[in-house]
Amino acid sequence: MRFSRQVLLLQIGVVVLVVGIGVALVSVLLSRTLNEQYGERALAIAKSVAVDPVVMADTAAKIPGGALQERALAVRERTDALFVVITDDNSIRLAHPTPSEIGKKVSTSADRALAGLDDVNTVASGTLGLSVRSKTPIWTPDHRRVVGEVSVGFEIADPTGDFNRLLVITLLFAGGALLLGAGASALLNRRLRRVTHGLEPHELTELLYEREAVLHGIGEGVLAVDDANRVSVRNDEAERLLGTELPLGAGLSELELSPRLHKAVAEGRPVDNLLAVAGNRVLVVNSRAVRLDDRDIGTVLTFRDRTDLDTLTRELDGIRALSDGLRAQRHEFANRLHTLYGLLQLGHHTEAVEYLQTLTDSPSARPSELGDAVADPYLQALLVAKTEQAQEKGLTLKLADDTWVPTTVTDPIAANTVIGNLVDNALHAARMGPRRPATVEISLLAEGGTLHLSVVDSGPGVPEDLRGTLFDEGVSTKIAPGHGLGLALARQAARAHGGDVWLAGPGDGETGALFVAKLPGMLTEDG
Repeated sequence: MRFSRQVLLLQIGVVVLVVGIGVALVSVLLSRTLNEQYGERALAIAKSVAVDPVVMADTAAKIPGGALQERALAVRERTDALFVVITDDNSIRLAHPTPSEIGKKVSTSADRALAGLDDVNTVASGTLGLSVRSKTPIWTPDHRRVVGEVSVGFEIADPTGDFNRLLVITLLFAGGALLLGAGASALLNRRLRRVTHGLEPHELTELLYEREAVLHGIGEGVLAVDDANRVSVRNDEAERLLGTELPLGAGLSELELSPRLHKAVAEGRPVDNLLAVAGNRVLVVNSRAVRLDDRDIGTVLTFRDRTDLDTLTRELDGIRALSDGLRAQRHEFANRLHTLYGLLQLGHHTEAVEYLQTLTDSPSARPSELGDAVADPYLQALLVAKTEQAQEKGLTLKLADDTWVPTTVTDPIAANTVIGNLVDNALHAARMGPRRPATVEISLLAEGGTLHLSVVDSGPGVPEDLRGTLFDEGVSTKIAPGHGLGLALARQAARAHGGDVWLAGPGDGETGALFVAKLPGMLTEDG
């Protein structure tokens, strides 16, 4: 038997069981309630008889029949009671529906009523058969002494008839509820088959195992969202690469993800090899919309980490730039040494001294000043490489006079990421700007363990329409594709150390853009 049919039969069985138990409970409560209601009704009638002045007087005088009998029969006829019996304080009947029973002792105990207490809802069998009865005492007018009691009863068939009528109505409602429950179960079973596409539980279990094996067995991050952009599937690798938790059911807009990811999901178009920044990582993102039965059911994103490759590429570019600079310096120094050697060989000692003084005073031969201002070898290498790179492009990279970094950096890669990207952007802006000579000035200043950085260029400045989104991924003033990650990476690296990078001046006509960075904990404090 298919699982869906088993579920249907089980649901119908549960409905039948619940309805049956409900009917049984209702029957018990209904029977008890009806008996209580007839008992309370009998007590009310008895109390009304007990306070009648004639009844109180004749009972105290123990006068049987007569007025007591007339009043008892009249009350019985008005209320459809089975009997209305009045007795004295010795339980001797003074009034009874059967006149021959007057003067005899009652067949059921009246001790409780004669003791001054009400006796309510007692089911007992007397001379008139089984009945529901209640008894109440008859007091003297001063309410000091009990002189008798009044007993009123209803035939047991009366509450039973009411019970049967109500039970039939209850059973009709129960039958309707049973049919409704069976119909709902059938609809639910149909819905279950449609939702599971006719798959059996063991097939769903196998799919779950296969999905978990695939999700957590691959080296890529996987994130799936439904048609409402809520997270429906993700693996641990996706959380690791994105650097944030991805709780199931969370809205994608609530998560701190790259704007490029939000845009890719919102557009719903296939995306291949999109570069996005997540923390200090550069990710390659692919996106695909998923459709089933001509219906959009969500989007699947996959992530690959390109951070290590980009880090190695940046380091290689830095080493290549440094080696090119050293190669250029080697040829330059070789030419200078040859010139100096020729002057000495020819005996032009005065000219040789003047030539040495010229070399010493030239800006390109001041490594000692850089060494005094910047003690860290990584920063020195980066500045030398960027200086040579600027010279090759006809630009001038200057170190500000207030530069002072007497200690070493604690995270060279992060420092090179921030400084390198800011300098590269500044060099590009200076080269594309109208001012000549094209210059870039960099200032580095240590404050305890914090490294302060500012870079200003002679370029045209930042356009007004880009100032608010300059640090977003994909935003760039460069025309060629593939740009727009440098500033985003610089800011991410700075914020990872508790600092930040911001545009301090977009350009005032005399100078270009001014970028400022603050990197806490980037320097050692021991000098």
